Amino acid sequence: MAEAIGVIKAKIQAAAIGELPALFLQYAQDERAGVRAVVEQGRKRLAAYEKEVERCEALKKYEREYAAYAHICGIDEVGRGPLAGPVVAGAVILPKDCDILYINDSKKLSEKKREELYDVIMERAVAVGLGYSTPERIDEINILQATYEAMREAIANLTTAPDLLLNDAVTIPQVSIRQIPIIKGDAKSISIGAASIVAKVTRDRLMVQYDGIYPEYGFASNKGYGAQAHIDALKKYGPCPIHRRSFITHFSQ
Repeated sequence: MAEAIGVIKAKIQAAAIGELPALFLQYAQDERAGVRAVVEQGRKRLAAYEKEVERCEALKKYEREYAAYAHICGIDEVGRGPLAGPVVAGAVILPKDCDILYINDSKKLSEKKREELYDVIMERAVAVGLGYSTPERIDEINILQATYEAMREAIANLTTAPDLLLNDAVTIPQVSIRQIPIIKGDAKSISIGAASIVAKVTRDRLMVQYDGIYPEYGFASNKGYGAQAHIDALKKYGPCPIHRRSFITHFSQ
């Protein structure tokens, strides 16, 4: 008696990627339309996985090019543009055999996917460092210099010292380690992409906490960026302690 289509569907949906080819072979002679449809769905899933593996292999271009360096560190920041909150920098050293899929520029990922990847990166990275510059510091020395400070702090907080830095676009002053600036590096380097995810998730979580302290500004949803509701609240209530005074001169005295 032939297996029920529902049973076959459950098998294929529950199968690990590596198990799919054998299942396709097993049901290759089954002519039932329902089975053919289930197998086709499985083939699409396998093709999508293989495409993602290929994309992630391409993301390792710089890591392969500089493979002679023992500890390659990706550096990125989040939060240069908001009206409120800190700028956060991430520094991530991934293992040489890193096979984490779906890493990308954090802005191209959903919040759910960023959170999932954050946990994987934190578990499997050789080292992760974070750096912060407060709104006060941003106002004091300007956003670019504050970003550099946060990046230097992130590097200093790594438990394993890097011997090469892959940076998203910038060259960080006062750092003696060799640096490779890469334009749009968070979408071109797996290490920088990982750093962008760690920095983004860390900053977003901070802004959700600030929302509980200053609920009128909607920080949980706008993360301190200049959404209209945020600007309207700024005009109505004035700035709170985490607003960047140098960024809000058009909206508040």
